[in-house]
Amino acid sequence: MRKTTKILTALTASVVILGSIVYLAGQERGKIMSSKTTTISPKGTVKLPSPHKESSISIEEALRKRRSQRVYRQASLSLEEVGQLLWAAQGITHGSGFRTAPSAGALYPLETYLVAGEVTNLSSGVYLYLPHKHELIPVFSGDIRKRLCNASLNQQPVCAAPAAIVFSAVFARSTGKYGRRGIRYAHMEAGTAAQNVSLQAVSLKIGTVVIGAFEDEQVRDVLSLPVSKVPLLIMPVGKELVAEPTTFTLSEF
Repeated sequence: MRKTTKILTALTASVVILGSIVYLAGQERGKIMSSKTTTISPKGTVKLPSPHKESSISIEEALRKRRSQRVYRQASLSLEEVGQLLWAAQGITHGSGFRTAPSAGALYPLETYLVAGEVTNLSSGVYLYLPHKHELIPVFSGDIRKRLCNASLNQQPVCAAPAAIVFSAVFARSTGKYGRRGIRYAHMEAGTAAQNVSLQAVSLKIGTVVIGAFEDEQVRDVLSLPVSKVPLLIMPVGKELVAEPTTFTLSEF
């Protein structure tokens, strides 16, 4: 009986020791993983100006005037302007958390980043947009537009624009409910959010274009995106140039 008790005591001690080792290893692994994926600056968030809910331009006029613009005036954007564009992309419009762009199952897989180069009252750097608070979280500082341009096959709008909006997706938020079709739903949501930005840009006299041609892994590296986030679209934004109306003939289409 005593021998059995000693054996049980020894086994219990071994389990406790093993459990402690596993726990500590898990804690250390968590620290390592955190150091790899957490890039949030300790400086705190950037509060954006409250978005406007009305404008002098109708939705019909915005639809008529919307064009892809790849050349911009050499001028900075204001914090209010980028905040308005981000709100148009993914802003909260309902007490239940519904947003400006529809999302399958209201799962909202999109994560929206701002690449700031020349934005008044905002340091150059990469920021994550928080829709529920209408705030920006600094990810890291520094002007990375040239690197993002290189990752985007050297498309000049990315280099020249004072800022860019980048849509990424956490597919797991959608695929957990919809399976592989959730990936399609995330792409659809990115398209509607991009159209929102395009129409809002018209009312602000800002030019933009939707860019989907880029090296995924390079963009992920430039933005320090974690593995769970996949870059989908890049939208450079800048003050539009005043251009003469262009006349096309049917043979040009």
